[in-house]
Amino acid sequence: MKNGLTFIILLLLFSGCYAQDVLIEAEGFDNPGGWTVDPQFEQQMGSPYLLAHGIGEPVKNASTNVKFESVGDYHVWVRTKNWVPGKWKAPGRFQLKVAGQTIDKSLGLRSGWGWEYVDKVAIADTEVVIELVDLTGFDGRCDAIYFSTTAKEPPSASKKLAVWRKELKSEPNAPPQTKSYDLVVVGGGLAGCAASIAAAEQGLKVALIHDRPVLGGNASEEIRVHTLGIYGNFERILKKIDTEHYPNGSADAKLDQKKRDANVKSYKNIDLFLNHRAYGAQAENNSIQYVDARHTSTGDRIRFTAPRFVDSTGDGWIGYWAGATFNYGRESSETYGEIWEEHGELWTPTEPDDAVMGSSVLWGSKETDAVQEFPEVPWAMPVAKEYARVAGEWQWEFSSPDHNQIDDAEDIRDHMLRAIYGSFANAKKDPENANRKLEWVSSLVGKRESRRLVGDHIFTFNDAKEGRKFPDGVVIEIRDVDIHYQTVLEDEKNPDFISEALFYKTPEYYIPYRSLYSKNISNLFMAGRNFSCSHAGLGGPRVMRTTGQMGAAVGFAAALCKKYDVNPREIYTGYLDEYLALIEEQKFEKIPETKK
Repeated sequence: MKNGLTFIILLLLFSGCYAQDVLIEAEGFDNPGGWTVDPQFEQQMGSPYLLAHGIGEPVKNASTNVKFESVGDYHVWVRTKNWVPGKWKAPGRFQLKVAGQTIDKSLGLRSGWGWEYVDKVAIADTEVVIELVDLTGFDGRCDAIYFSTTAKEPPSASKKLAVWRKELKSEPNAPPQTKSYDLVVVGGGLAGCAASIAAAEQGLKVALIHDRPVLGGNASEEIRVHTLGIYGNFERILKKIDTEHYPNGSADAKLDQKKRDANVKSYKNIDLFLNHRAYGAQAENNSIQYVDARHTSTGDRIRFTAPRFVDSTGDGWIGYWAGATFNYGRESSETYGEIWEEHGELWTPTEPDDAVMGSSVLWGSKETDAVQEFPEVPWAMPVAKEYARVAGEWQWEFSSPDHNQIDDAEDIRDHMLRAIYGSFANAKKDPENANRKLEWVSSLVGKRESRRLVGDHIFTFNDAKEGRKFPDGVVIEIRDVDIHYQTVLEDEKNPDFISEALFYKTPEYYIPYRSLYSKNISNLFMAGRNFSCSHAGLGGPRVMRTTGQMGAAVGFAAALCKKYDVNPREIYTGYLDEYLALIEEQKFEKIPETKK
């Protein structure tokens, strides 16, 4: 429920008559049923929303109680989207049920996010139950429901819609609650978890903000990517939060999830804010003053203040909002001399461009003892074409020059869903797969690359290739540098959602501390795939044990920042020996046995 209420009521005076507006935010439903809250694209489309991710089977109704100030006739709109418009029935169709009566009109038909008019309905009681009725199981989505005694449609343009919502809720600019910490970490992937643990073990009071119900990011049970890389100096910490080497997409991720969540929650000085998504950061004089976050279901807002912050969001959101310098895309081959002649433009382009490694959606199916039906999915076939598979590993990835991995993330996820459903439908045509059932499809985008915040050192492919040693080297890795590309670039007949990797064998290499704090925002650390590197430099250390090393390194640096009341850069310029000694100590810390 948002702000402690499921709905917002506004009374307006028009020509001596009262008009009543009731806005119900779908993510705040009392009972989501089989629908799930999806906050991934809030910065792009304006809000979390409810998603009917039934992988082909309609999900249970979502329901909520709504109070009206008065009975009468109301116009009803729903903010929704047809996620695959075309010459077929919309795949994400659903209906609205009001006070036990299902309204005939199918929803989810509009191309692009906006308001669909439902009907004029009679409200006979001041408290009624509203339900969302999924019709397909194929990712119908509902952002909000709006009742009004006037026939004026709400605004659709994103900026006007945001203002309208804010005014309707009488929401003040500043969150009503402020919390202060020694360190605020935003993003609960392995990098953020490791940063929080390291800082907490040194006595810091830490806030860890994460927009999902479970920790781990790409390693979580929701995305199911196993962790790669070595432990470096931080084996004890990383073994608390990493995974076994199960196949990507395996349900065994649930076992490591329990271990990870329990270990992070065991630290009394880590305040964990699950299901909270940061939506803004304010910097003054190049120093972040606060980060604001909102609960993804209730809408409750909190302002977090601290002398220092860690951006482990992956997309570099905190740095972006604060005005940190960042890069996106591929540098030219001349920028850093990152050339592998054998692979030419696939490795580094002659001219810089906006291409980056893509995002994956993992999935799997299982054999059963009976014949299993799967619906026809004509809307998926323009993507899947003739491709037929019963599971998807890391190669299921999408990137294109026309899609920004941040701005177009929802379209990228949806493209992958079409690829999955279509490929499985093709596989089901084979009699050998008659008993096979689609078991699990992630609804989350597993990203590899987007914004890369700029630090005092930009880590490059050549740093890895030559095994360069730095006076402030704090992360160690031996993993090959691998860069992904879409196979359609080699042959246009290949599916556009399948990738391949180029592996360059390197010696042991090191990432300097100077790549883990912002060049121009004085109190900002970064850990994870948004650390300071080039596109080709990201190829090796983007895996999660390596990013976990980054997190631990900045957590320990934050402790020294507090000890001496300095900012991140000053650890390098004035306290480097003590910092390196602190990290060296971690090698000899006893590694306790962990139980899953």
